[in-house]
Amino acid sequence: MATFVLIHGGGDSGWAWHLLEAQLRSRGHETVAPDLPSDQPTAGLGDYADAVAEAVGERRNLVIVGHSYGAFTAPLVADRLGADALVLLAGMIPAPGERPDDWWESTGCNKARDAAGLSAIEDPFESFYHDVPRELAEEALRREREESPGAGGEPWPLTAWPDVPTKFIVCKDDRFFPPEFFRALARERLGVTPDEISGSHCVALSRPQELATLLVSYLQG
Repeated sequence: MATFVLIHGGGDSGWAWHLLEAQLRSRGHETVAPDLPSDQPTAGLGDYADAVAEAVGERRNLVIVGHSYGAFTAPLVADRLGADALVLLAGMIPAPGERPDDWWESTGCNKARDAAGLSAIEDPFESFYHDVPRELAEEALRREREESPGAGGEPWPLTAWPDVPTKFIVCKDDRFFPPEFFRALARERLGVTPDEISGSHCVALSRPQELATLLVSYLQG
């Protein structure tokens, strides 16, 4: 049995994982999906990592999963707790010393979004939730929270990527981050060819069964 530690993205909460959690638990695994203190204006990346570590407690056999902005926190937790695996799901792969606020320009993400025509999509039901059932997408939007400016302006503190086996998952139908951008960034920053899953940026809500199958497959690797 593994413990999947699920770290949500920006403006989100642990609720975003509830369908995936049900799938993982039905397969005999444990899950931890805390709310980051992102609604506290002075909270930093270290505070985010502290919240996750506290939620994990003494659990072991950890698979750390970071979605989107959660990729800035997931490696900190994996490094601190000695995780067995680290998975970034459409994750904003950080570099040492890089501030989240700077990531969009330093990685070329903004240019890639413009070139793909994604910057022009303003409706969140199209950019984030286009394949999520409408009622579920509305609930997700209702639960949105503010994101701490303290974390966004803080340099990523690790000097190197943690010595933890790392996977990257591209959402092939993502309308927020261009899939080809992430394919290139995963090769450049992690030296890995990403795995891919059909679905939107919020694939944990639209395809939890398929995502659970992919995550569990990593336990055999």
